[in-house]
Amino acid sequence: MHLSTLRFTRSLALFAVVAICGSSSALHAQAHVVSPADLQKEVVSLATTRQDRVDQVTRFFSSDKAKKAFSSAGIDAKQVTNAIPTLSDEELAQLSARANKAQADFAAGTITDHDLTLIILAIAILVLLIVALR
Repeated sequence: MHLSTLRFTRSLALFAVVAICGSSSALHAQAHVVSPADLQKEVVSLATTRQDRVDQVTRFFSSDKAKKAFSSAGIDAKQVTNAIPTLSDEELAQLSARANKAQADFAAGTITDHDLTLIILAIAILVLLIVALR
């Protein structure tokens, strides 16, 4: 009878070890630092932010003032517009901020038409240079 008790105890111990190991690995697999849903939300947020910036810079270059500035400088507006989505996130963020500031300054009367035209051309040349240097 002592042998059957020993077998039972070993079987019970083995079962306990398997149960503990199995449950800890299952818990470990579920305890991610960042959940897949959070990652997906972040990716969607970044993509939305990027698209908003592309749209903002594209609108800036689509204004009548920008078209006139491109025409007078001999710059192909379509080439500039097509280059915008190829910019990196950092480059796009910087250009978007500059375009937004230029529009706000112009609306507030802080800069003149001539200044805005120069800013438009500078940003357009910067976009073309960034793309050309890659």
